[in-house]
Amino acid sequence: MKLKLTLLLVAFSLTLVTNGAPPIEEGKTIFTTRCAGCHNINKVLTGPALGGVNQRRSIDWIINFVHSSQTVIKGGDKDAIALFKQFNNIPMPDHKDLSAAQIKNVVEYIKTEAGAENKETNEKKIKPTTETYSPIVFKNYGYLISLFAVFALLLGTILFALKVNKYKKYYYSQKRENSVS
Repeated sequence: MKLKLTLLLVAFSLTLVTNGAPPIEEGKTIFTTRCAGCHNINKVLTGPALGGVNQRRSIDWIINFVHSSQTVIKGGDKDAIALFKQFNNIPMPDHKDLSAAQIKNVVEYIKTEAGAENKETNEKKIKPTTETYSPIVFKNYGYLISLFAVFALLLGTILFALKVNKYKKYYYSQKRENSVS
């Protein structure tokens, strides 16, 4: 009896682990791995921008199109044909392995991302503009003196290196003259 109960508990736990991902997270994963190569939420890439797709098309249309875009196009759907022509007759790959629930999760993810990006752009528009620069003000003279000291040390090091190099050339030229004569 304990063994059956333990096995039942383990099986139930595994279903929670595999099916326990929130729908939006699952949608994000599917979108990232399957869709992001050709689509963006707000930018047109190889395929159309998908932000607001749930407002432009019904969920049944989206599911059918994702499962087999060419079947929908060959079925004479005017929207599908227009999209196909708009994107240079490049067919969208079929995703028949995705369930309707998974496609709905992707649509939910797109809705939340499009809403979040719209909210961010609205907040940016509302915020008053402020100056993004600040003039250099030297109130701390110790800082200014240190800056000039470092600059002078750097300049001194460069001049010293040049003198050493000049002396080397002079030394080797004298050595050659002495060895030749």
